Amino acid sequence: MKHISDKNHTINKRLHKLYSPEVADRAVDSIIDLIFKYKSRIQSKDYQLSEKDVILITYGDQVNKDYEPSLQTLKGFMDKHLKGIINSVHILPFYPYSSDDGFSVVNYGAVDPKMGSWREIEQISGEYRLMVDGVINHISQFSDWFKAFLAGDPYFQDFFTEVDPTLDLSKVVRPRALPLLSEFVDSNGKTRHVWTTFSKDQVDLNYKSHRVLRNVLDALFYYVEKGATLIRLDAIAFIWKEIGTECVHLEQTHELIQLMREVLHEVAPEVIIITETNVPHHENVSYFGSGDDEAQMVYNFALPPLLVHSILNQNTKTLTKWAKTLTLPSDKVCFFNFTASHDGIGLRPVKGVLTDDEVQYIGKRVKEHGGLVSYKTDADGTQSPYELNCSYIDALTHPDEDDEVRYKRMFLAQATVLAMPGVPGVYFHSLVGSRNYHDGVKHSGVNRTINREKYHIDWLEKELETEGTLAKKMLENYKELIDTRINEPAFNPFGKFEFLDLGTSLFAVDQHCIHQKERIVAVHNFSETAVTCELPGTIAFPLTDILAPNSTELTNSTITLKPFQMMWLKGKL
Repeated sequence: MKHISDKNHTINKRLHKLYSPEVADRAVDSIIDLIFKYKSRIQSKDYQLSEKDVILITYGDQVNKDYEPSLQTLKGFMDKHLKGIINSVHILPFYPYSSDDGFSVVNYGAVDPKMGSWREIEQISGEYRLMVDGVINHISQFSDWFKAFLAGDPYFQDFFTEVDPTLDLSKVVRPRALPLLSEFVDSNGKTRHVWTTFSKDQVDLNYKSHRVLRNVLDALFYYVEKGATLIRLDAIAFIWKEIGTECVHLEQTHELIQLMREVLHEVAPEVIIITETNVPHHENVSYFGSGDDEAQMVYNFALPPLLVHSILNQNTKTLTKWAKTLTLPSDKVCFFNFTASHDGIGLRPVKGVLTDDEVQYIGKRVKEHGGLVSYKTDADGTQSPYELNCSYIDALTHPDEDDEVRYKRMFLAQATVLAMPGVPGVYFHSLVGSRNYHDGVKHSGVNRTINREKYHIDWLEKELETEGTLAKKMLENYKELIDTRINEPAFNPFGKFEFLDLGTSLFAVDQHCIHQKERIVAVHNFSETAVTCELPGTIAFPLTDILAPNSTELTNSTITLKPFQMMWLKGKL
């Protein structure tokens, strides 16, 4: 490959699209230095996504034990309960932070001492594939970078975006109801109006400065050196600002992501880039790029609210119609499928998929279930629902309903995610069936805390050891389901798939393993009554339900599913 200083190298071309020729040349030199710095420190790994990949989503201090770093406690929990079942872990920001449960990073290069150190991170990455967060749209107001900016340090004066508050910023797409510009007073007593997309404590970085780009790339390389093989680019859609535009999904944003991927792959070609863009579905999938130049995975953000909608209504018509639109630009990219995460259940991704009335309906139901709704400010100054804040299991079930109903609906949702084309993500609280954490919301005043409860390991282990608890039942059955999935090549995230229309109560996907000439037809009943259907004539028999122990072979096309039952029917192509 030609050296990146060559004017025809794609990295050089991308830098010249972003910057003036003089600045681009300086950026090339600094990136060359970075690449040589880390080539001597990072050993490339052989890593390809497969059906074996299931990613646990968790905080670094999700479980705690007296006198022990929480990252060590987390690894102990994973080793005891998940070894051989879940092979990957997304540890949410474990850096020193000032707010937003880690997403306002004070120091990109450090581990929060309350959680442990890089030693614990490296121990985890030595046994599990590690996903880390690149929280690179913004940084804490208490970071050294922003402190230096306010102190007048010349090097940092272009690290952040100052804007005249009298300018018209009405076109800017807002994910929050907070002010876009925040006031800060510098060391000379001057008031500075600085761009803050998410909150005053999360100050946006200015990528029009090539020094910002260089320092951020340095941090990402450092994560790879510490064992990261997947990098999640948080809130990446907002990373480039151009006044007079919506400042989301800009051409420069895609150029930056493609550039970051290429630079990282110069040293570690196995690194997977996953973009976090909680936006309408058609905008979200644009981050696949052409299929081989941008994100290898994108969050399937429309799936969580659509599953809630389908289960609450016991109707899969909209879910199936949407799923049939899922296409990929190549066999080198895939979706990251999930129900719950550390954030709420985003509603923007189903804009144009669900009607406003349907969105209002699920919001009403979630509130009846003890959940909350968060709002954003629209361009006309009005507010609209942005996300549902509720534990996923409670979003599906009223508090008056019993745990058996609660479990069945939750398990149905999780099984559907595991059967979807792509790589599944499992939030820690979904794994153990956590309920709404109302006390946390009262303490923090933040709606998202409702789904972010942290546990003392002794209490959690007791729950998992006690017969009849929801936590024990969820974890044991979830593990069995995952174990089934990871041993079936038809669930390879890059395999062929087709969604089947089997009626308004069922959701079905037919996945193929061409190499072994096998298929799995996964059928899920979203109704509280039994449903009988006819499988398409294109499906060959016999079929075997791999979720039913000692099941007999199916030799005809008629199948009946019990309420909330799922069948994963394995057969030959």
